[in-house]
Amino acid sequence: MLISMTTEPELQRGVGEPDGFRRLWTPHRMAYIQGENKPTGPAPDDGCPFCSIPSLSDEDGLVIARGSAVFAVLNLYPYNGGHLMVVPYRHVADYTDLDEAETAELADFTKRAMTALRAASGAHGFNIGMNQGAAAGAGIAAHLHQHVVPRWGGDTNFMPVVGHTKVLPQLLADTRKMLAEVWPQG
Repeated sequence: MLISMTTEPELQRGVGEPDGFRRLWTPHRMAYIQGENKPTGPAPDDGCPFCSIPSLSDEDGLVIARGSAVFAVLNLYPYNGGHLMVVPYRHVADYTDLDEAETAELADFTKRAMTALRAASGAHGFNIGMNQGAAAGAGIAAHLHQHVVPRWGGDTNFMPVVGHTKVLPQLLADTRKMLAEVWPQG
């Protein structure tokens, strides 16, 4: 239900001075901000989530598809609905550390991800990339992962700019199921 917007300040107890803004609270983001589920060090046994996800069920780990060298998994803190990552099973930090088979399957899974996202959600385009190292913005720098972020014309609206919030129209479990159902077989 839409709430009418007024130019009159609204008293909002506990949020500071009255102003004309309404708040969309996203408390689940605090886990990301506080570093929940981040590794405590660079080794695989230092709490690397990408090393533990393969031992979970697809549903619990948000795994979309599994290959022999890599797997596709939804991002817990997505930039857009359907934001997924292609991750090697082997705990390596740098793209140059991948062997030929891992590199080939990572590329193949990236293509499959694009195909699945187009089929499931009609994505118009993609941002694809890796942040190599903490200085480059890698949230988990010790374990390589490639982001595949679906984009749509007009998907950059006022919410991220003004509200610092992304509106995701679907639960991650539902997105995982939808993408797994359309994932192209090799």
